Amino acid sequence: MAIPPAIVAGARHGWKLQWNLLMSGLAPADKNGNYLRPPSKHKKANLMSQASLIKRSKKQLPHLIIGRSCPWAHRTWIIHELRDLKESINLITAKADHKTGRWKLEPKWLGCDSLLALYLKCDSTPNLRATVPALIDPGHTDGVKPSLLGNESAQLVEVLNEWPTPKDAPNLAPRHLLGEINSWQNLLQPAVNEGVYKCGFARTQTAYELASKELFNALDTIEKSLAKRGPLLCGDQLTIADIRLFPTLIRWEMVYAPLFGCTKKPLWSFPSIWKWRQKLLKITSISKTCNGSAWRKDYFGALFPLRPSGIVPEGPDLEMIVKAAAPISPWI
Repeated sequence: MAIPPAIVAGARHGWKLQWNLLMSGLAPADKNGNYLRPPSKHKKANLMSQASLIKRSKKQLPHLIIGRSCPWAHRTWIIHELRDLKESINLITAKADHKTGRWKLEPKWLGCDSLLALYLKCDSTPNLRATVPALIDPGHTDGVKPSLLGNESAQLVEVLNEWPTPKDAPNLAPRHLLGEINSWQNLLQPAVNEGVYKCGFARTQTAYELASKELFNALDTIEKSLAKRGPLLCGDQLTIADIRLFPTLIRWEMVYAPLFGCTKKPLWSFPSIWKWRQKLLKITSISKTCNGSAWRKDYFGALFPLRPSGIVPEGPDLEMIVKAAAPISPWI
């Protein structure tokens, strides 16, 4: 039996009201429906000295807490792997709790079963959101309160690049490239890293189209630069700029195209970006941090307003996508 049009219209209206209410909690927006990322209230990242680190036991070393699905945490994880920091920084993977929308710690650490509880134990100020990544100092002696060393990814990748290490670790931000790295950051952060979220969390068609335009204009800029002076963003040397971009573009087919609507062009229509992504995924320290199935499970399972059913769709194998040769593109 067909549902009367009046009931359909009423259901649509009621659902739109509830959807906007849910989205207000998930992703604030301005009056025009443009996603506004909450202001970054974070603890300024601190660098520990090698003298302090060598006096500590393994359990007294700082801990880097990441979440497997979070692109902001992913960039710090990559730095941790590339510079082989496991001897001076322990790694903890928090788990996304889809029901509560919080990060769980399993097993407990320092008596805390959630990231929120850990932040509180570190005496963090109330305006700090319990987010990953987080660099925590558990204290060098028993009875000392743990402290939050930093929780802002853009800062943490810089701190981790300077982190003391006894081995010959790569420098991902050499002085002569700092100007270029900062220029890339000024483009990538608002237009690409946040740009995919602006598409996915847009409340109106106009807001979505504006975000999509800015996102793909930025991809055009990246494509032209890589074609002219690649294979990497700053030429031949792998830098923090590449690490800041990679977590977003490696999630493209897994999450951002199907769930966030980043679909104006397929990523293979940018051949230089496609080759750049292939090059990075061939680096073992980077590829070991990538898990397409886990990303899909967390994004599709946790973002209820965007996927009310909670159904996690199947997707192609990540490496199969990235390793494939880009087809001849009608967009070029």
